[in-house]
Amino acid sequence: MLNFCTLFNSLYLTRGLAMYRSLERHAPDFHLYIFAFDDAALNTLRALRLPKATIISLQEFEDERLLALKPSRTPGEYCWTCTPATIEYCIEKYQLAACTYIDADLLFFSNPAVLTAEMEHKSVLITEHRYTPAYDQTATSGKYCVQFISFKNDTAGRQVLTDWKEKCFEWCYNRFEDGKFGDQKYLDSWCERFTGVHELQHTGGGVAPWNIQQYSFSGQGDKITGTEISGEKSFELVFYHYHDYKYCMADGCYLGEYVITLPQMRSIYKPYIKALQAAEQELAAAGLTGTFHETREIPRLHTSLNRLFKYYLAGYTNKYYKRKYITG
Repeated sequence: MLNFCTLFNSLYLTRGLAMYRSLERHAPDFHLYIFAFDDAALNTLRALRLPKATIISLQEFEDERLLALKPSRTPGEYCWTCTPATIEYCIEKYQLAACTYIDADLLFFSNPAVLTAEMEHKSVLITEHRYTPAYDQTATSGKYCVQFISFKNDTAGRQVLTDWKEKCFEWCYNRFEDGKFGDQKYLDSWCERFTGVHELQHTGGGVAPWNIQQYSFSGQGDKITGTEISGEKSFELVFYHYHDYKYCMADGCYLGEYVITLPQMRSIYKPYIKALQAAEQELAAAGLTGTFHETREIPRLHTSLNRLFKYYLAGYTNKYYKRKYITG
């Protein structure tokens, strides 16, 4: 059994639901513990009755220490602060042999069991950013990404998890300061400070906007093969991290500031847009109403004829795309 946990509020609900459904397709034996970070998410998720998920409210999860820290952190910083605590909560409350935290904006394309299997006798699994050189943010954001991080319920795993939690409780802010950044820079020293930490080697775990420039892709839908452009080594895509993907007005989307080619969009972002649309339809079919994602304005779209022309006729303007431009 693969045990995962994640956290999100109602503005990430379609993403979280899309991620859950992708696990259903590819992981035959899994359970996802979802920490609902507002009442709308909590009520909606419980109404969906997801068969392989346990929905956990803030009321159940938050203790006195977290409640004391909460006013000093922004909502985003508070989520980061809580990440190691959610893993610890699941391991302790549900007596799990291991638990893997996953970001809500992932989509799985094959069984993630191949990733956790790499751990073998190790107790902790971490994933590198594998930055494209032009986007290398190791110095400020860290070598590793808190996107898919696994801990076994053993002495070595719990030692690292407890250390991480205590450090996040002490300092976890959205800024680089004294070698720290959020919950993430703490991971940089784990391989030197602790035994039993394994760096993921499978290239298919952790493809993201900051490294997609290194790969080409073939295949469609749920079965995608990536190829390293430099060495032509192939790999099966396990998950993609849709960092900074935003819903936009006028049936658009924003993919972030990284360079992503149209073939990459068609291979990687088209399945995500369709998964999000399926999540929206599922919520509507269940009679669940509300705002389940953010809506970002496209700058000067209605004040610039050039931007209007490009967006409605060419299908994009700057980093903003009509979803149909990507899905075809």
